[in-house]
Amino acid sequence: MSWILTGIAILLALPLTVFILLIILFVHLRRNYLQYIERGFQEIPLFNIPRGQPDPHAEDVRFPTFDGLTLAGCYFKTQAPRKGVILFGLEFGSNRWSCREYCGHLIEAGYDVFAYEPRNHGDSDTEPNLEKMHWSMDRDVVDARAAIDYLKSRPDADPRGIGLFGISKGAGAGILTAADEPFIRCAVTDGMFAARTTLVPYMRHWITIYNKHYLIQGLLPSWYYAWLADLAIAKVGRERGVQFLYLEPALRRFRRPLLMIHGQHDRYILPDMAKKLFDLARPPKEFWLIPGAKHNMGLQVAPAEYRQRVRDFFDRYLANIK
Repeated sequence: MSWILTGIAILLALPLTVFILLIILFVHLRRNYLQYIERGFQEIPLFNIPRGQPDPHAEDVRFPTFDGLTLAGCYFKTQAPRKGVILFGLEFGSNRWSCREYCGHLIEAGYDVFAYEPRNHGDSDTEPNLEKMHWSMDRDVVDARAAIDYLKSRPDADPRGIGLFGISKGAGAGILTAADEPFIRCAVTDGMFAARTTLVPYMRHWITIYNKHYLIQGLLPSWYYAWLADLAIAKVGRERGVQFLYLEPALRRFRRPLLMIHGQHDRYILPDMAKKLFDLARPPKEFWLIPGAKHNMGLQVAPAEYRQRVRDFFDRYLANIK
């Protein structure tokens, strides 16, 4: 009987021992490496940032946010019989007129297109003490919500809803908002990324620079790294007075047609990172990895196919809504 009790004690002690070791290791990593995670999270990479010029064919509009700012937008009306309305989300640092390069063919094909500049971008109001970042934060959802409310308020609003076309950060902000907004009926994203899905793989690399122990480098599971990432993200958010938002649960809740575009040669948001996001989405969905394209460069690498795929998607899921 004693050996049975001994065996049970060992079995009970083993997970407790592992748990204690993980806690000790967590404290060690938090004390010695959290600063590097925070620093890496706040570095802004060199994105491709197109900027367009004002177009006299567009309505140059202003609309309010619920927290008292005024945002700038431009509304393009199609000259063809209207198939639907598309909300365009800008990439980080771009301006509202850049939508013309991406959406000119959609306007010609029968879609109205509305693009807006988030706060602290272009001609929109600036929130004091808010530093722009490429990660999605609570302010981005506030601004996207304001843009949707503006489209709903127009005399020519489409009661069936709208489509979303978002680039990079604009894609993430759009999906974060659309997850709980059924007015957005479908979405096309290009270069979309999420904080946790992007940060964790880079953390593994950073830790190999500052620590040579294989236990830390290779044996720790992804959820353990995610735990540290969440701490770093929350701390940076507190210091900046913002809340960084997680795209992963929003994608699970979206549950509407999705076309996700990504560059095969994207060296910042690696294709594996994008594919992990795509796997979270519900069908109908399509993932198009563009050979030879870097981050946000798919339109330049394969312009004809890019426009055709985007147009076909909206024709299928937005124009044909009954």
